[in-house]
Amino acid sequence: MALNKKITIPLTIITLTIVAASWLYKSGKLSKLPGFHTDDGHNHAEQTAKPLYTCSMHPFIIKDTPGTCPICGMELIKKLADVQNTVARTPEQKQQADMLGHVSLSANQRIMANVATIEAKYGSLNKEINAVGIVQFDQSRQAKVTAWIAGRIDKLNVNTVGAQVSKDRPVAEIYSPDLLATQQEYLLAVKSREQLKSSPIPSISQNGDGLVASTKQRLMLYGVKESQIAELEKVGKPTIRLPIYTPLSGIVIEKMVQQGQYVNVGEVLFTIADLSRVWVEIDIFENEVPYVRVGQQVEIRSAIEHGAVSHGRISFIYPFHDPKTHTVKARVEMPNPGRMLRPDMFVNAIIRVPLVKGIVIPVTAVLDTGTRQVVWVETSAGMFEPRNVQAGERIEDRVQILSGIKAGDKVAVSGSYLIDSESQLKGGSGQDHSQHTGAVKPETKGQPAPAKKNDKLNMDDMKM
Repeated sequence: MALNKKITIPLTIITLTIVAASWLYKSGKLSKLPGFHTDDGHNHAEQTAKPLYTCSMHPFIIKDTPGTCPICGMELIKKLADVQNTVARTPEQKQQADMLGHVSLSANQRIMANVATIEAKYGSLNKEINAVGIVQFDQSRQAKVTAWIAGRIDKLNVNTVGAQVSKDRPVAEIYSPDLLATQQEYLLAVKSREQLKSSPIPSISQNGDGLVASTKQRLMLYGVKESQIAELEKVGKPTIRLPIYTPLSGIVIEKMVQQGQYVNVGEVLFTIADLSRVWVEIDIFENEVPYVRVGQQVEIRSAIEHGAVSHGRISFIYPFHDPKTHTVKARVEMPNPGRMLRPDMFVNAIIRVPLVKGIVIPVTAVLDTGTRQVVWVETSAGMFEPRNVQAGERIEDRVQILSGIKAGDKVAVSGSYLIDSESQLKGGSGQDHSQHTGAVKPETKGQPAPAKKNDKLNMDDMKM
């Protein structure tokens, strides 16, 4: 019984003490006692926390004492509770921004962080194929001038390679005894036809027409035109020299005859090429051949045109492959106004192949954390909001966005990593960015980074 009394008395005292303390706490008298303080609902640690210092050029540098940036040497500035982010904003707006992870940048911060935006647009994502080509003659616009009859070249109207010729002007004149004799036969046949027409016998009167037609056919085989035969019949005297014409207008690219030279039937005198249209044969690498099709438009640039762009279309893809260069040739047909493109000239060719359509933005606008992809969208002046997006096809420096943003949204294409770092420092987004390249998790709030030691760059000074 004595033992029970010893236990009961201390328990009674402890119980009374707890009841008294509870009454004092509820009545508010406990806070008036010396050495006792109560929490009034405000975070005093935050109110009394020391200001942090950061570099305007390198905002990931955070220190708890003034000094200079260990990277650029600039004076550190105070990083208060982002006063500029709360100016001219209602508490409801500030709360909404914090919930959504918005980041607000002043005009000065935007310039320092080199933040640039671009409007997301709906369009085609094109694959650009670059190739080197060589200008060639259009083989369908080349012709050879040959001798239709054996004889002597008495006159040359074109004496140099590169001369311009026209198909309605003769390039040479040839003397041929055979031609002279045939002309005389034709004149005789015409005269005989007139005499035979008066014969009462039909077979004889019609024989004159057959003789004229036969002789005329021989003259045409010698290269004499219908107009020249009509002139011969009108004048009644044979022509000593026969003019030689080209089948097309163009440039003389070969000259194989001299004045006074004797030539045989079929011998080539000149080669003519029309340069008003040319071919460009481009080399396509084998991995890009599947994207090339007949009919595609091609941009052609040459050094001689000082950056001017000409356009042509692919007319033929050669069916063989060059094992040395691993390329396939494609032929581009194009006009050549002013004959600026010359055969054997090197040019640069660009083929733009549309692959997909959708929202297209620069690759630099997308932050890839490894588990998700984020784009910072400027919702209002200086206010940026993170958007989770789904990226599609990527071609060079452009990427297709399947979801997350729409056409007309302004996305940050440069400085987005700094915006993201600012969001992590504020802890506003509440999202995991630890997968970022070179990024680390934010430090615990209220624990400033340690000061720089020995005036050397210390990784402890950096806070991503």
